[in-house]
Amino acid sequence: MRSMHLIPYKCMPRFVKSNRSKAYLLILAHLGALITVSAWACSFLSSKVLMENGGWTPVETYIYRFTAAYLLLLAFTFRQLFAHNWKDELLLLLCGLCAGSLYFITENYALKYTSTGNVSLLASISPIFTTVLMSVIYKTRMRPGVVVGSIVAFAGVGCVIFSHGSGLVFSPTGDLLALSAAVSWAIYTIAVKRLIPLYNSFFITRKLFFYGVITALPLLFFQNAPLRVWILFDFSQPQYILNFLFLVMMCSVCAYLIWNEAMKILGPVTANNYLYLQPLITMIVAFFVFGEKIYMLGYIGCFLIIGGLVISDKLKIGKD
Repeated sequence: MRSMHLIPYKCMPRFVKSNRSKAYLLILAHLGALITVSAWACSFLSSKVLMENGGWTPVETYIYRFTAAYLLLLAFTFRQLFAHNWKDELLLLLCGLCAGSLYFITENYALKYTSTGNVSLLASISPIFTTVLMSVIYKTRMRPGVVVGSIVAFAGVGCVIFSHGSGLVFSPTGDLLALSAAVSWAIYTIAVKRLIPLYNSFFITRKLFFYGVITALPLLFFQNAPLRVWILFDFSQPQYILNFLFLVMMCSVCAYLIWNEAMKILGPVTANNYLYLQPLITMIVAFFVFGEKIYMLGYIGCFLIIGGLVISDKLKIGKD
């Protein structure tokens, strides 16, 4: 009897082919989630370059980036403009608000008050918020391990908030803004879970960008700095246009499309687990690009947050 590995692929039973296809999809989904989180980890640095060196405001950085991404997607996906019903349209509005304007504007403002490492680290706590919200919405009981993991992670958050120098310095503004971004992302994760089976990733991503920009426009006109549309064309140095294109093409268009597909295959909880790697990637890149240092209390906070997230993941509730 011939061994299975000698049988031509086309002659294999259907269930073998199906299992192999699922395995390949899982590998691609995991790889896509890893690539996406790596891009988002570097996006903190690109945004900081545009704001600190280019003079862009946090609101301008977000709106110009996502407007360009929306127009790019619209050029290829313009046949379906609206959802199947108004409830889905409202959910898309919520996604745009939480994963768009609220998330990125609070994150961009956080970068003005604290380090990129702190922002990335605190933003990565969103899986815990996601787990808590899912237990409330779907009325599932949180296991003790999840509670313990949450307590450990929040202890780490406290350490990070106080680690702004060689000693304890109370400077919570940027860190609290980063935490607000994490809560916004958790709400988006739950909302988009209902939409993923009904619409393709291109449609969801394009609508997310649209509502994200629309809900942020009032902030653009009421910001303290004067409105500077000309800033879009002021790329006197190559670093500005390269960072802007990276934010638009990779961190917005490609990353969101890949992320929504990864969530479809892996589930929102499993996909969000990759956010645990985000602060580590950001801190490594920030060390080489900006020379940012992490003090002992910051290391302790990083260890506690990552440890708490891992504990929560290993003892997570229910299904994705």
